[in-house]
Amino acid sequence: MDSLVAALRAEASSANERRLLVLAGERDATVTAADSALREADIPRDETTFLSHHDDLACERVAPKRAGSLLGTTRTAVVIDAHDAFRPNALGRSVGAVSGGGLVLLLTPPLDEWPNRRDGFDDGLAVPPFSREEVTGNFRTRTVELLKTHPGVAIFDADANTIIKDGLTDPFAARQREPPAPPKTHVFPANAYARCLTDDQATAVYRFEQLTEPDTALVVEADRGRGKSSAAGLAAGSLADAGEDVLVTARAYESAAEVFARARELLSALGVLADVNHPANPSLLTTTTGGRVRFAKPAEATDLPENPDVVIVDEAAALPVRVLERFLAASRVAFTTTVHGYEGAGRGFSVRFRDRLDETNHDVTDVRLDEPIRYAPGDPVEIWAFRTLLLDARPAVEPLVEHATPETVSYEAYTGEELRQDEHLLREVFGLLVYAHYRTEPDDLARLLDAPNLSLRVLTHEGHVACVALLAREGNLPEALRAEMYDGGRVRGNMLPDVLTSQVRDEDAGITEGLRVMRIATHPAVRSLGLGSHLLAEIRCEFEESLDWLGVGYGATPELIDFWHRNGYHTVYLSTGRNDASGEHSAVMLCPLSAAGHDLHDRHVRWFTERTRDMLSDVLSELDTDVVRAAIRATESAIALSFTDREWRLLAGAAFGPGISEVAPAAARKLAMKHLADPADTALLTDRQERLLVRKVLQATHWRTVTDEFGFHSPAHAMRELSATLRPLVSVYGPPVAQLERRRFD
Repeated sequence: MDSLVAALRAEASSANERRLLVLAGERDATVTAADSALREADIPRDETTFLSHHDDLACERVAPKRAGSLLGTTRTAVVIDAHDAFRPNALGRSVGAVSGGGLVLLLTPPLDEWPNRRDGFDDGLAVPPFSREEVTGNFRTRTVELLKTHPGVAIFDADANTIIKDGLTDPFAARQREPPAPPKTHVFPANAYARCLTDDQATAVYRFEQLTEPDTALVVEADRGRGKSSAAGLAAGSLADAGEDVLVTARAYESAAEVFARARELLSALGVLADVNHPANPSLLTTTTGGRVRFAKPAEATDLPENPDVVIVDEAAALPVRVLERFLAASRVAFTTTVHGYEGAGRGFSVRFRDRLDETNHDVTDVRLDEPIRYAPGDPVEIWAFRTLLLDARPAVEPLVEHATPETVSYEAYTGEELRQDEHLLREVFGLLVYAHYRTEPDDLARLLDAPNLSLRVLTHEGHVACVALLAREGNLPEALRAEMYDGGRVRGNMLPDVLTSQVRDEDAGITEGLRVMRIATHPAVRSLGLGSHLLAEIRCEFEESLDWLGVGYGATPELIDFWHRNGYHTVYLSTGRNDASGEHSAVMLCPLSAAGHDLHDRHVRWFTERTRDMLSDVLSELDTDVVRAAIRATESAIALSFTDREWRLLAGAAFGPGISEVAPAAARKLAMKHLADPADTALLTDRQERLLVRKVLQATHWRTVTDEFGFHSPAHAMRELSATLRPLVSVYGPPVAQLERRRFD
């Protein structure tokens, strides 16, 4: 093996590329072989990271679940231990850290046996009530096939001490990379450009200079490892040096750590870093010139706290489009995004959000970074990682599906084995899932191929994927597990039973069995043509005799709630807090199928309407009024108005006379819920009147706030409008005693 390692290292160094060395065999043999390979390759141990649960290789060790800590770092070698748990996310996040001339060492069981072995990652796929033995090995089978056929991948049998494949490619020697020259005229400090490593990166920093002007927006796109976050950090530091307040946001601070690291380095070099006030807070940098760089989570950042001068959204593709749109209220804003991301990079950003951005008054500039920072273009290890993890998967090209309609498509079910055997189909399916959902990541590819609780349903048009739904089977849990969940234990892979049991306190919620729609995606060429609804109808028809319910959970928006409601789903839960990444409250909806499913559905719809009536004036007092309207309407809950005569007189007085609804708050809330959930006439109130009903009656918002939000002239004006809103409700729903009270004021 020594001669193989020496040849791989020499070839990688000459071409400024990486090479992948697979060491296959029993674990002890592969670790010994890795130790020998590192010595033969003359790779310093302080430039090596061992991704493993074990500490038996003399170098830095990182647990696989913390592989994200390698993002933005540079290593000469990474050794990935795949024996205990082969995690696709860990593979994707760690491979990119290796620089040109370095090696990636992958320690695996014997390749012929590996697909049939089960490991710690499989334990996560075996969600109750499924067992580990029911997990398939399709993802590893596909991985082994690509290892055996891809250029730049060497395979060594550590048990037999034999070379299976040398992985040599005889590449051209790399050209010497010249340091980029700064632009002839520039606003940012020359030191910022001196820290750029490629011409692409220097160009990106230069494009950031336009954010010194109002009503400007910048979109920076790149594959991972091209230096876009570093460019954003240099720009943020330059802006802070000029006294600007820069707000940085990302799905988590760790995702934006590179931005702050580069900004800190630049500000320190410029001698303006005033970090002594908060040395323990890495997410806040202040300058002696009056500027600062600060971090906020998306849910907070969308409100533009303290009115920042510039907003930088790092890894924008990892956030929902509806969250990104809220940043367009900023005068100066930049979005950096990974084209083929390891942490979820839905194409919704580049396809749908860009259209929205172009409709604003911002002067938009695009810049793309193509040249890798750490290694040469065309690096075979990067190409192998893209293929293995389908980071470059795309939906079918538009002409192939643009004529798809509910009448022309075929309803298909595909197993993981069928997907593995049809690479073209797999790429179209996964590419559409990546396009549609901002959190699709490599682990999801393994789940799609191997998880026993997941199933796939697809609409195809002339053999190409036009619409896809990923379904998770949930429920049918044994009594002991239901009790554990009720007592606070978490049960993997059963999101709907978990929520209804642990949050709503229904210990019987896990008895029934259903399918949760984890993902549903329609090809962008045929969106809004009814394909999504057609697919849901086909799913319902297929399972209505064998399951109790269909369900869904998602970040609630009025449009999404209305979509699911139109397809027969009803609201049973709204989370009390916002999701940190999506910035939305989570909604859960059910579509009952069996008698047991109807029992579950009916009691939770009833409980939801009962508790929500009170929660809206408490923990949900800031929930968007259109989300409230849609969520309550989607219950279709029958609400009886059993008021006393006095309560009806108070309501009639508030509607037609000098009274106010606050005197009978419980009755007013119930009347509002009746109209929203079970209206006698949906045209009884205008949208604006319903919003006022929600904001004042259900959410008990102060009159002054209501006045400002609705643009009324005064609180008295707002009160008159609420009275006008209550009149048709009292007229339609009120008994004779309410009509008698009304006539007193006619």
